[in-house]
Amino acid sequence: MATPLSDTPLSPLRTIAVVGLGTMGTGIAEVLARAGRDVVGIDVSEAQAATAVAALESSTARAVERGRLTAQERADALARVRTSTDLRAAADAELVIEVAPESYEIKQQIFRELDGIVRPETILATGTNALSVTRLAADSARPERVLGLHFFNPAPAMKLVEVVSSVLTAPGAVSTVTNLALDLGKEPVAVGDRPGFVADGLLFGYLNQAAAMYEANYASREDIDAAMRLGCGLPMGPLALLDLIGVDTARTVLEAMYAASHDRLHAPAPILRQLSEAGLTGRKAGRGFYTYEAPGSAVVVPDALTPGAGGTEVPGRPVRAVGVAGSGTMASGIAEVFAKAGYEVVLAARSAEKARTAKARIGKSLARSVDKGRLTAEAAARTLDLITPTGSYDDFADVDLAVEAVAEDLEVKRQLFATLDKVCKPGAVLATTTSSLPVVACARATSRPQDVIGMHFFNPAPAMKLVEVVRTVLTADDVHATVREVCAEVRKHAVDCGDRAGFIVNALLFPYLNNAVKMVQEHYATLDDIDAAMKLGGGYPMGPFELLDVVGLDVSLAIEKVLHREFRDPGLAPAPLLEHLVAAGCLGRKTGRGFREYARR
Repeated sequence: MATPLSDTPLSPLRTIAVVGLGTMGTGIAEVLARAGRDVVGIDVSEAQAATAVAALESSTARAVERGRLTAQERADALARVRTSTDLRAAADAELVIEVAPESYEIKQQIFRELDGIVRPETILATGTNALSVTRLAADSARPERVLGLHFFNPAPAMKLVEVVSSVLTAPGAVSTVTNLALDLGKEPVAVGDRPGFVADGLLFGYLNQAAAMYEANYASREDIDAAMRLGCGLPMGPLALLDLIGVDTARTVLEAMYAASHDRLHAPAPILRQLSEAGLTGRKAGRGFYTYEAPGSAVVVPDALTPGAGGTEVPGRPVRAVGVAGSGTMASGIAEVFAKAGYEVVLAARSAEKARTAKARIGKSLARSVDKGRLTAEAAARTLDLITPTGSYDDFADVDLAVEAVAEDLEVKRQLFATLDKVCKPGAVLATTTSSLPVVACARATSRPQDVIGMHFFNPAPAMKLVEVVRTVLTADDVHATVREVCAEVRKHAVDCGDRAGFIVNALLFPYLNNAVKMVQEHYATLDDIDAAMKLGGGYPMGPFELLDVVGLDVSLAIEKVLHREFRDPGLAPAPLLEHLVAAGCLGRKTGRGFREYARR
């Protein structure tokens, strides 16, 4: 007998059943109803079905208030939705979307029952983000009509839909649901069957590492979350996001990913099991990594782990004058930040000419701020007057804080710190802006390691709000206090972390970027689909390959090597594709070619 699904897409799907009316199922039902589809919402719980209807009424009422729907459109959408507790209500559906709990047993039971209810040509879609679509399809009477249709929460707002094919899926089924996704105003991305697919496959590894970082007491939950929001432009920090997703859900996804990959980066951090088993599953429980006003509330309330508002007990050292060593973009940006805050700045480079060029760069930056109305011409002139360029580090003799922003080369930095040790007055704080090298190695190049600290600005320094403050085991308390106070003066958000490779941001960001490269290397998804998935499904301001090309593939590879060397985890080994591109001189935008090609300027 011929298969009921050919390579040709079916006619537009008009009647669609949604099985499972939790938050995701209700959101999908709303999207479908607002797009003119007749929706059958099915849930084993009559109370849950009623809750879903109430949620739809509330959500569509808000849409009317905001002018996104008319009252008549709302009434029509609600009229297209009916609910049931009986799976047989799906008998006339052309597509069934299953959004039941992430359990093979539950999902397989639903699919087995649907086999005896729906028509032979009906497409069966699973909304799983963790389980094998192939395994679910294999247990179906007609595996060619089974696929994955992974929406993102909240479904009405999120544009991404991952369309997941198994080796058994008929192309016609894929084309049909892809066309549906487009008709719903979504952006479908075609992916193969592996746990997490694209977006969650990259996202959950990053979330897991953040949980492990917190569990190791390396940084506070507030600092980890602030670092990733301010350092990467993410809408939420990883621990707050875990609470939103559900700690138990994250653990389930990671277990499935680890079972498939055996990559230790996917092995769920023990704290995820501990929180799950204690019932501290995040917002829905009222407590997870954070404590919330009530179960289901988004309002965080103080708890025993919330930092005190009293500030540091140790006073910092007075800082009036700041020395900045270097002549590149980062050094110029840092000098501009300090001068804007009213500090006297000595900008030292290897030659007076380089220092003057760096000051001229600052002048252009200030002029742009004036043109945009962010600064008056008088304030820009005063700021520039506070900067003294020099070709000699001897002019750091009277600074209270010296910040180096020279090449990311440990020997170069060690030599510079040995020089600063000689020229800077006793009590001056010596800071390095390194993003990946050991701060303690710079400290040991001096006779006063207690005065040395990491002060990692992000590029461009005038715009980026984050500074990672990196204490070594030798850093004095008042040195740490000084840098925290200075960060507040220059209106930067300081986060504390220890002296280990990558600190917070790079230690979480670059393994994620490396895993994206591995996906392309394994021909699992395209550059464009991965970038789209992370921007649309994860809220990232840039896709991983856009970001890699901006940062520079050589810089990225160097940081990956440092992380791999420090943590010795096989999962952190740089992807061979990244190494090959760097060896070929394809370093990103700066060379005109990286993962993509760019027009030469």
